[in-house]
Amino acid sequence: MDLWLAQDTASDALLAADPLALLTGMLLDQQIPLEKAFKGPRLLADRLGVDRLDAEAVAAHDPEDFARLFAEVPAIHRFPGSMAERTQKLARAIADDYDGDASAVWTGAADGKDLLKRLGALPGFGKQKAQIFVALLGKQFGVTPEGWREAAGAYGEDGSRRSVADITDAGSLAEVREFKKRMKAEAKAAKG
Repeated sequence: MDLWLAQDTASDALLAADPLALLTGMLLDQQIPLEKAFKGPRLLADRLGVDRLDAEAVAAHDPEDFARLFAEVPAIHRFPGSMAERTQKLARAIADDYDGDASAVWTGAADGKDLLKRLGALPGFGKQKAQIFVALLGKQFGVTPEGWREAAGAYGEDGSRRSVADITDAGSLAEVREFKKRMKAEAKAAKG
């Protein structure tokens, strides 16, 4: 599977192969460029000296050292301390609730509504982030439980260019950026 989220071959390969890395990339996708967010898991794995992220190992890592890994130049996120903490909370939830298997979040879902509920229960995943992730799983990973498009809301629509779920090349990336820019401008105008 070829992803185009991090726009970096090694980073995208990790995202495609490692469900915890994919969830972590989505978690990091806030207040930074999306390609930086999705490069984060590869950078973290490199700094930990591992090929894949292990939920129990990430959750059990010394929090101060983990924050240091996030803050190392180049920083994994513009808010390294808080995002290191959120990453460890996400890993702890995967370790405790899914026996360390991040893919069980979706492989064990009864339907789209259940998948959305499972994602929404993860630390750092609000409704919108959960809907975008449902759309990403459906559109690019073939995870299509009954009702997934409805659960993903507008993000699940065919042909939309609203989110990371729709990025497959440079053109779709530009369209998603334009959509986000337009939404921010409309929200700003509505506030007056």
